[in-house]
Amino acid sequence: MDMAMKTGAPIIGINDSGGARIQEGVTSLAGYAEIFQRNIMASGVIPQLSAIFGPCAGGAVYSPALTDFIMMTEQNSYMFVTGPKVVKTVTGEDISVEDLGGGKIHASKSGVAQFLVENEKEGLLILRKLISYLPQNNLEDPIVTECSDPFDRMDDFLNEIIPENPNQPYDVKDVIHTIIDYSEFLEIHRNYAKNIVVGFAKFNGQPVGIVANQPNYLAGVLDIPASIKAARFVRFCDSFNIPVVTLVDVPGFLPGSRQEYGGIIIHGAKLMFAYGEATVPKITITLRKSYGGAHDVMSSKQLRGDLNYAWPTAEIAVMGASGAVEVLHGRKLREIEDPEERAKFIADHEAEYTEKFANPYQAASYGYIDDIIEPRNTRFRIIRGLQSLATKKLVNPPKKHSNIPL
Repeated sequence: MDMAMKTGAPIIGINDSGGARIQEGVTSLAGYAEIFQRNIMASGVIPQLSAIFGPCAGGAVYSPALTDFIMMTEQNSYMFVTGPKVVKTVTGEDISVEDLGGGKIHASKSGVAQFLVENEKEGLLILRKLISYLPQNNLEDPIVTECSDPFDRMDDFLNEIIPENPNQPYDVKDVIHTIIDYSEFLEIHRNYAKNIVVGFAKFNGQPVGIVANQPNYLAGVLDIPASIKAARFVRFCDSFNIPVVTLVDVPGFLPGSRQEYGGIIIHGAKLMFAYGEATVPKITITLRKSYGGAHDVMSSKQLRGDLNYAWPTAEIAVMGASGAVEVLHGRKLREIEDPEERAKFIADHEAEYTEKFANPYQAASYGYIDDIIEPRNTRFRIIRGLQSLATKKLVNPPKKHSNIPL
């Protein structure tokens, strides 16, 4: 680890550990802390990848937890602070090793693991793929490779992908696979917080990080897990000079007491902070809905988005038409008793609201959207944007470090 820091080389840890050796007492704990300290110092300086290919318990879990990406296998791979026997003794809970800290649990429920692989062979291949998108260290840029996929390729499929019914879902991964090089997308956290999609791809050979709301799952709403997942990914990209492309179709933050009690305000602020702090090139495409605070959070112009484009299907407003009519004309609606008259009133005012706000032109008139683009031109516009931003220089104010809302 010391040598990796000196030479600016990534670290790949292959972990298989039962934890601290009881017979060695405090010296084994000190040994772990020596490793943890190096993980902390290396954070944001060199990429750190952890492959959990066996049991990982006690202190052994904290070194991977401090690294950038964690990979686990479906079988034989476990991570937990305390094992099932201790859990049974302390809490009385009877639980298996797999249900307590298996790969599937950490990849889908806790979000601790970014990758879940079938076996070690697949895991090592994915680690190689992941490394190919990353620079060696924070002072280098990712390597741009040759690309034979035409940079000006147009895909008419994109002109038809957004359903006419604004409440009907579609798969944002279809958009991603269409616009990137060779449809090659390395998704991160595939099984966790599926309402947002993050991962690595290339545009004309240039590695980028992609963040995209997923209308196919919970309508693409932002909730606590999605905010944490995307914020961590954006911060990683910014640490290692990887441009961020954001595809927006978000109806807002998920409402409800469970979210509020869980701290959605703080967790949503993490994503806002990550985008606002990032100095790498940021290109944002609004595909459809972009409502309320979630519009601000998703790499808006005011969070220093460099190029903000919109498809003609974009709806950028404080809230959706039905909610807006309820708020703006609530008193009048309460006075109308006839159901038919009430329905007509709502329909008329929703149509008026839609005409005014459910389009990208008002945002464009203020300069918050740089251009309204034809969907089939998206790949070309992103590549041209990345080329123009290649020389971007932006430095944050001098400080010891930020106090991100944790």
